[in-house]
Amino acid sequence: MFYDLIAMKADEMLLDLTQETLINDDQFIAAIEEQLKIAPENPQLLPKYDFIIIGAGTSGCVVANRLSENPNWSILLIEAGNDENPLFDIPFPANLLQYTSANWNYRNLLNENRCSNSDGRECQTISGKVMGGSSTINYMIYTRGNHKDYDRWEDCGNVGWSYEHVLPYFKKIENFTINTLKESKYHGFNGFMHVGYPDFATKFVNVTIKAYKEFGLNYVDYNGKYQIGISRIQSNLKNGFRHSSNTAYINSFRRSNLHIIKLSIVKRILINPKTKRAYGVEFVSKGKSRSVLAEKEVILSAGAIRSPQMLMLSGIGPKKQLKNLKIPLIKNLPVGENLMDHIGINLLYTIEKPYTIPSNLKIDLTYTKQPEKNFQSIPGGVELISFHDLKDPFNPRGIPDVELLYFTNSAMSKSLLNITNDIYGFSILVLLLSPKSRGVIKLASNDEPLVYPNYLSDPEDVNILKEGVKLAYDISQQKAFKAIGAKLHDVSLGKCHFDIMSDAYVECIVRSLSISINHFCGTCKMGPIDDESSVVDDRLMVHGVNNLRVIDASIIPEIIKGHPHSVALMIGEKGSDMIKQDWNYTNSN
Repeated sequence: MFYDLIAMKADEMLLDLTQETLINDDQFIAAIEEQLKIAPENPQLLPKYDFIIIGAGTSGCVVANRLSENPNWSILLIEAGNDENPLFDIPFPANLLQYTSANWNYRNLLNENRCSNSDGRECQTISGKVMGGSSTINYMIYTRGNHKDYDRWEDCGNVGWSYEHVLPYFKKIENFTINTLKESKYHGFNGFMHVGYPDFATKFVNVTIKAYKEFGLNYVDYNGKYQIGISRIQSNLKNGFRHSSNTAYINSFRRSNLHIIKLSIVKRILINPKTKRAYGVEFVSKGKSRSVLAEKEVILSAGAIRSPQMLMLSGIGPKKQLKNLKIPLIKNLPVGENLMDHIGINLLYTIEKPYTIPSNLKIDLTYTKQPEKNFQSIPGGVELISFHDLKDPFNPRGIPDVELLYFTNSAMSKSLLNITNDIYGFSILVLLLSPKSRGVIKLASNDEPLVYPNYLSDPEDVNILKEGVKLAYDISQQKAFKAIGAKLHDVSLGKCHFDIMSDAYVECIVRSLSISINHFCGTCKMGPIDDESSVVDDRLMVHGVNNLRVIDASIIPEIIKGHPHSVALMIGEKGSDMIKQDWNYTNSN
């Protein structure tokens, strides 16, 4: 009912914006901003809840849903952003959402030779500030990574986090709709999150699959038995629309024991300095500061940037940094360290045949009422994904070093690179899957988080990206691509005046065209107590602090070889079961 009301208000606002059904990018962003100003219907809060969840992002929505299954528990979910609305759910203009206030837009502080072709010589930092968090503003790409990723987690001392242990939770998440890939060993069919192919594909898809066969790689279910090969993207889509964590886990349920308060900023977690017990939160809503108590636990699900920020503001973090900021120390832990992200290089190509999406198309608002099987159902203009083991390229059992993403709308590529050149065709985004470089989240004197990603600080990362760029180029030289006139487009490369694909040329574009993929994780690392780099244990409890758990992508000890959206969902599901077990509640779900 409430979501229908928001949708109705959004429709009224859009009619005021334009009498046409087609709008440009700026109008779309303006429409989103108008919706985000609508005052939410916040509930009358209780003075005390059993559980308080900080952050209604990808993981937080899962936890709120699963804990509220117990009608005897009271749950408060606190979100800094506002509701999403049908405009968020159009798959194609996903990239535009990052330019709205639904993105926290944190500062990303880099060295000079990183992202030097971008505006301000900084990589853009994207993190969702809206119900559903980053699952509401991302590209809807659903990947789990490699089986070995999770086995390594357990090898590091995290009992119960091997692939064998996490696979049931991945299956629990899914309502898998790809008929040709329905292998029950790897997929689930009764979960809340819909996973499937986009409803529409351009002619470029078949061209690319043919080129990969010519190169020697097959079509694959990368969320199944093996990861190496080419595939259409598996996406969290339902009936042609984005299926965010908020849509799947919150809007589909109405439970009286779950209270959700929006546009509310948590200032700190309340922790007894003597007992080291978390007992509530302090937050600001409508300009007023207030506190609410937690009888059982405080659960931090604010994401890999904001979760460490919250811990440090609450006195949990590096002793020296907290002392400099005059924050009383509760527990000395390496909060904010071990920051990981995927970084990529975007290669632009022109083609001679109209096999991809034209760059001058406008957004059709009628799609929000009646989705059609056209380009607007393609998430962010991304259609294909492939995974590659550079050491053993044609072994289907390989473990990938790089991922290639194929964008079939050149306007998306222009946006990713922050360049003004007119380009047509497609782009290949080369992703480094297992970066050795590590960054850190720190607190500024005004309590805001500062992001120091430290990209490409390890020379091995540069070497792997260089080989990935060469691989992408080699694939683009196959007969199927030649048949449509595919040609690498040498755009705005600044100082990169070298022979194309020479070693000097490739290293230059790796350093000058590198972009963040905004897969931030690892800043509240999971590990045993004797791991001095860890913040939470394998039950996701903060070391040395009672009744405080972190459940989001910040606990990831090593970044996965894929996109973290599905992993954040899995962590939410597994973490919720841990809470139920620890508080002696079982149900049939």
